[in-house]
Amino acid sequence: MAKLEISRRKFLTGASLGASGIMLSGCDAFDSQLSIGSGLRSFLENANGLTYRAQRLLAGRDALAPEFTEADIRQPQRPNGVTAPDDDVYKGLLANNFADWRLEVSGLVEKPLSLSREQLMNMPSRTQITRHDCVEGWSCIAKWTGTPLSLVLDQAVVKPQARYVMFHCLDTIDRSLSGDIKYYGTIDLIDARHPQTILAYGVNGKPLPVENGAPLRVRVERQLGYKMPKYLYKIELVDGFANVGGGRGGYWEDNGYDWYGGI
Repeated sequence: MAKLEISRRKFLTGASLGASGIMLSGCDAFDSQLSIGSGLRSFLENANGLTYRAQRLLAGRDALAPEFTEADIRQPQRPNGVTAPDDDVYKGLLANNFADWRLEVSGLVEKPLSLSREQLMNMPSRTQITRHDCVEGWSCIAKWTGTPLSLVLDQAVVKPQARYVMFHCLDTIDRSLSGDIKYYGTIDLIDARHPQTILAYGVNGKPLPVENGAPLRVRVERQLGYKMPKYLYKIELVDGFANVGGGRGGYWEDNGYDWYGGI
């Protein structure tokens, strides 16, 4: 079984990173190679589709990512990307220890929600020790605690036409003359309801720190790190994302990364 797991992960990682990851500079900077033309973009999109289909075929809908023991945790969770949002709204919430922060759940749901951090923490929780794999090439094992996303979706009652979960974040990832661009990302409902997909408010037995995404971040353990948005404030159920941002389902995806980002 272990040999099969290793082979599966090698295949999936190779399909994703071998086709696209070696051409990406990582989560902190955009590689100019990604804007050289439509041919490269088409190549990356085809590789993304292969990875998506391969993981569904080989791993199945509910197969778990490997989990580890506390002895495997050898360092704090490495921060990356934005680690201290320079946004007035975020800084105001942080100053009050997020007492006024709410997680909004909207879009294609029967019962829109507005949940405080305390309400989330009072829901059933899941703790898992997993490996964070960054497209930059590094990995880090940490213990995450949070609310299963499926419980939140069940409480909101997702409408049948919904296909994706869109995560909206408080951090500005890009500033330009046309306005600030906030980080966002999407996953499908299969991954949203996966047992290891949680809304994490704790790491390594402590409250989630700012550098790792406080007050709330997403953990989608079968995907690369850029698919796990930090500084979360809104979840939106949608039937598509063609009219949001660059129309590719996330900030980094709009800049050439795979939409699925599976490992």
